[in-house]
Amino acid sequence: VQLVESGGGLVQAGGSLRLSCAASGRTFSNYRVGWFRQAPGKEREFVSAIRWPGGSTYYTDSVEGRFTITRDNAKNTVYLQMNSLRPEDTAVYYCATDPRYGLALTEVEYAYWGQGTQVTVSS
Repeated sequence: VQLVESGGGLVQAGGSLRLSCAASGRTFSNYRVGWFRQAPGKEREFVSAIRWPGGSTYYTDSVEGRFTITRDNAKNTVYLQMNSLRPEDTAVYYCATDPRYGLALTEVEYAYWGQGTQVTVSS
């Protein structure tokens, strides 16, 4: 599975962005998917995930209520809608996927990764 993220960019605090994660090489509607981010000088951290099967979602506390993860199986794409962005959301955002069942919150639980997309939030 190849993943390509898009939708990143520069936005002012309080603004919104929608990240896309498009998959190719395999239909990943039956895969669990997660979003992670890595800020400068920091380790990569979990942001959000969507469970397979079932579709339940999970968010890290700092983005709960502001970010929404969804999937469009017809487009083989997962989205991360990011609202009320803050400067501390600035990071490279990565999507990841894995064919195993369940909800995965850690990097080691994902087999396939995208190359990342930069999100910069100015104050």
